[in-house]
Amino acid sequence: MSTAGPTVDARRATIILLAMGASTFLFVTVEQLPSGLLTLMAPDLDRTTAAIGLLVTAYALVVLVSSVPLAHLTRNLQRRWVLAACAGVAALATLWAALTPSYEQLMAARVVTALAQALFWVAVVPATAGLFPPRVRGKVMARLAVGNSLGPVLGVPAGTWLGEATSWRWSFAAVAVVSAIIMVVVIVLFPAVSPSAGGASEAPFASMRRYVSVMVVTVLAVTGAFGMITFVTQYLIDVAGFAQSDLPALLLLQGGAGVLGAVVVGRFLDRRPVGALLAGLGVLVVAMVGLWVVGSSPVGAVACLLLFGFSFSTVPPVLSHRVLLISPHGTNMGQAISSALFNLGIAGGSALGALLVSVVGIEAVPLVGAGIVLLALLVALWEERTNPPLGSLVEREVGAALGGGEPG
Repeated sequence: MSTAGPTVDARRATIILLAMGASTFLFVTVEQLPSGLLTLMAPDLDRTTAAIGLLVTAYALVVLVSSVPLAHLTRNLQRRWVLAACAGVAALATLWAALTPSYEQLMAARVVTALAQALFWVAVVPATAGLFPPRVRGKVMARLAVGNSLGPVLGVPAGTWLGEATSWRWSFAAVAVVSAIIMVVVIVLFPAVSPSAGGASEAPFASMRRYVSVMVVTVLAVTGAFGMITFVTQYLIDVAGFAQSDLPALLLLQGGAGVLGAVVVGRFLDRRPVGALLAGLGVLVVAMVGLWVVGSSPVGAVACLLLFGFSFSTVPPVLSHRVLLISPHGTNMGQAISSALFNLGIAGGSALGALLVSVVGIEAVPLVGAGIVLLALLVALWEERTNPPLGSLVEREVGAALGGGEPG
């Protein structure tokens, strides 16, 4: 198995990490951007806001079904060219979206962008982590996750503001320009190594049993959380009693807590991978139960919302790091399956939330979600009780035996 240290110097690796973090930010932003531009795009394209919303739904479905096939097709290609191609295709497709004269062409451009994103998620985690020594790869995952957290809280509002100030098309054009710059950075700086030669291409503690457990945890945790994520604005209005005008500030606070969570988990993930997973899921359960118990109080709702944003932001980097540690058939395919199941959880959580809202009421969403996340926590606890202690192995064999610099 390949767990060698970085293949480039620390400064170069850090620049690449920043570029990849910017890419995660851009992909998350462009995926959700139509949500913020609904009222601008609909009349311009002569479509309803519901039809514009389908641009987001179709995007997620493409990522879900294409991640594993694309990982298989590109398994022998250098990660440098795969990631550069993802950024380049995203730039061209997003520019196409900005210039498109019709809804049908816009949908096609979105599908192409989603294909690039699906492959990007497959390649970026092992490729970027492989540039750093094993003892800091958890921190690397957390820093990549900051881009995920900033997308909804900064990228979508900024794109919405730009669209309102000029045209929705300029919002997509801006993403295209930055994506093109990132493509150049990847081509110039990323080392030319094959997937099998990358430092994070093989998991040091490969275990099919553990991997299956982690995939179950992924589906359950994301499904449980995304019912609340999807309907959080309705919950804040109908249950907590906030006004529509309060929502931007509340979502900004939630996003800020998410960024903080991603930063904090990076300080503990390498030394305490098991504790980070269990603590993140546990706090997420507490936050969602809290929303159910005290959600009718504005102060209580805000406190639990911040706790929810903080705890959920720890889940993606913790799960990505776990795939790097235990994936049984290479981390690229392991990450592809994980990405597909993560998107399945997004779709399932949103659908479950919609069902609960229509049948039971919005008040039930956080309680049912907490129950599902609790199941994820129980599966994670069962995994730890029925397998060798992963945390101590990582600390002894990876954290202590291998040296190297930390990402700056």
